[in-house]
Amino acid sequence: MLPSVLRTFVPLLAGWIIVALTGLGFSVDSGSVQAAIAFAVAAAYYLLFRFVERAAEKFNGPAWLKGAAGALLGYARPPRYSSTDDVAELVRQSRR
Repeated sequence: MLPSVLRTFVPLLAGWIIVALTGLGFSVDSGSVQAAIAFAVAAAYYLLFRFVERAAEKFNGPAWLKGAAGALLGYARPPRYSSTDDVAELVRQSRR
């Protein structure tokens, strides 16, 4: 579960930092507009590094590239989930 949590919050934090450091907020006083811009930047950040990670995996790119893209998402490897129809087993897996 930790990889999923990290891969959710690291891009959100990165989006917020990028907006704060670059002034992409366009000096708008509205907190919701600032939040929307930060969310859009975070989504773009996630998509960019996830795409690089998947492309490196699919096209047998260098291992360091896949690892670096994953690390910039908060965890060097994507989470792996085993498929099961047993709900109790899914709950046990989510607690690991």
